[in-house]
Amino acid sequence: MIANHKGEIPVVTLLLPFLPGIAIGIAFNPVNYLPVLWSFFIGLIILFITLNIGYRRLAVYKFRWLGGLLMSLLMLIAGCIGAVNSIELNNPRHFSKIPAQYLSVVINNEPQLKNGLLRFTAAVKQSIYQGQVTAVNGTLLITIKGETALKYGDGVLIPATTTLIDPPFNPGEFNYKQYLAHQNIYHQAFLYPGQFKTLKRNQGNPLIAYALKMRQQMVAKFKQQLHNPDAIAVASTLILGYKADLSNDILQAYSKTGTIHVLSVSGAHVAIIYLLLQWMLSFLDRYKYGRLIKTIVIILLIWYYAMLSGFSAAVCRSAVMISMVIVGKTFVRHINMLNILAISAFMLLLYNPLYITDVGFQLSYLAVAGLIIFQPIVYGWFEFKNKWTDKLWALCSVSIAAQVITFPLSAFYFHQFPVYFLLSNLLIIIPTSVIMYTGISYLLFSWVPVLSTILAWVLEKTILLMNKALAIVEYAPFASISKIWFTTTEYLITDVLMVGLFCFIYYKRSWLLKLSLVCLLLLSISISFKRYNSINTRSVAFLNLRKNTGMVFKSGNNAIVVSNLADTDKSYTYSVQPYLDSSKVNNTILLRLDQNISVPYLKKRGNLIQFYDKRILLIDNRIAHMQLPQKLKTDYLYITQNPYISLVQINKNYEYQTLVIDGSNSSKTISQLETEARTMHINYRIIKRNISLVALSN
Repeated sequence: MIANHKGEIPVVTLLLPFLPGIAIGIAFNPVNYLPVLWSFFIGLIILFITLNIGYRRLAVYKFRWLGGLLMSLLMLIAGCIGAVNSIELNNPRHFSKIPAQYLSVVINNEPQLKNGLLRFTAAVKQSIYQGQVTAVNGTLLITIKGETALKYGDGVLIPATTTLIDPPFNPGEFNYKQYLAHQNIYHQAFLYPGQFKTLKRNQGNPLIAYALKMRQQMVAKFKQQLHNPDAIAVASTLILGYKADLSNDILQAYSKTGTIHVLSVSGAHVAIIYLLLQWMLSFLDRYKYGRLIKTIVIILLIWYYAMLSGFSAAVCRSAVMISMVIVGKTFVRHINMLNILAISAFMLLLYNPLYITDVGFQLSYLAVAGLIIFQPIVYGWFEFKNKWTDKLWALCSVSIAAQVITFPLSAFYFHQFPVYFLLSNLLIIIPTSVIMYTGISYLLFSWVPVLSTILAWVLEKTILLMNKALAIVEYAPFASISKIWFTTTEYLITDVLMVGLFCFIYYKRSWLLKLSLVCLLLLSISISFKRYNSINTRSVAFLNLRKNTGMVFKSGNNAIVVSNLADTDKSYTYSVQPYLDSSKVNNTILLRLDQNISVPYLKKRGNLIQFYDKRILLIDNRIAHMQLPQKLKTDYLYITQNPYISLVQINKNYEYQTLVIDGSNSSKTISQLETEARTMHINYRIIKRNISLVALSN
């Protein structure tokens, strides 16, 4: 299924210990033990060389496993060392470790303007403190309010008013801090026009600068003759890897139908380019050195396309693999695709070990490995005599193998599974090819008046037709299974389950079936236990919604959300909905702050809320200065919407156990209330820039 013997896949055997080594280095970051790791590494190399020199004299052949063990340990330690060295924060010259008043930075990606904010990352080159310039390193995320003329490669002087990236404040919220840390970004800066100064232009990589300039020109060509914004966005993304104009609706449609991979320039796109070039240059095969010339030209053009599309991990993997396959076929060498895949992964991870944390990298390699290993198994399930039926089943087997093998990872990251993935992927096969070929043709012949108009019309109509077909699938009944929240352990168990089942179907070994059944049992127990806990949990969550108010009262599978946000608001989607989904909530009621409700588990009248045995009172401007005839007893006093009131006034009217202050209050109000709470020894919790408070109720 994989290879006849290990000699066919040597790089795979090296990669297997190298990957966990990188994972260990990233997870534990043993920077203080780096000298020890280097000592072990050098010692193992010396031992390995010694054993090879004295192979016969030391009778090493009696211990054949020893060489493999030493090589595995070497690769494990090498992966760990590489990962630790790739983390910029470990460098003593990182800009965050050196005093600075100003920072000199160089923009190292394409600035993106969205919602009036210009965002980009920049490499920090120098820190300036009291007139002294010091060379530093590190990467910074910069956001500038408003539109500016900044572009890739510009040198910029900014004030050193950087802050750490915020962690996720609410349960289930996307961990943006970790996501950026895996790109070596730990700090950010928010600037207004006039707070920065452009120093020098064109300081970036000239190849990348040229690629970005060419891509912008090509996107502009799409905008000239394509009229629908979604069609322009899909064409720019699918052909050029330019995603800045993609709308959330389009992303959701492709995600829910299991076709999101189309919007990421990867193997399929590079393969289409390769087939086009192979056909266009086939005439060279008739000449003496024609095959060699064709090989060189195709490889150069494929890497040129990879450069234009932004050198993503997926497109680099594809370019490396196809380059090696082309070279192998040119010189008539036996090719093991799994070994080629491992070589491309090994090369990329040597360049940047942090690629292993990239979701696109993981899904891309997992999908291709699944195709190489498991697609022949799926294809062998049925045999068809009809040629076209057989071809259709071959396409289906590709989709099934890729979707099944990536399901655990997709569910772990994206918490959903597209039920009609097979139909969706069959629907996009022909349109995707038409879009790629007509799109490339349009870019090549955009200067020809009539031809370019025809090509643009075909391109736009094909994209709109594909979008419409996917929208129909998206809104079909039971189109996707959502709210799948795997723990890391459940994800690993599901992985073993899937691989075990495929291997059992191929090898017919009973122990593989038993292993799969054990994994299925463990997974069922874990999910059932979580479901039982969810049904029997009663909790109130005071969420951190920045400048907004949000409380979630959960009773089993039901929840009432009290907030000033609408359920279509970005903050609700980003912070509230993930908490509801991860808590297995099926029925949600959204209440405004001034609305009342009475259900068996919660009653709200005005600002007073009774949730089972817990009583919560909202203190806002409506009741801040209200005088009560006697003290009202509550469990939680929730101060929101910045009321002008002191704790002295509050304590005259209310008795409470915990004071909660949310982020909708001004910094001045929060500071005043915090000072008073400390002085009066009151139990308090500030939600602003802190983790949300989740309390259980009996």
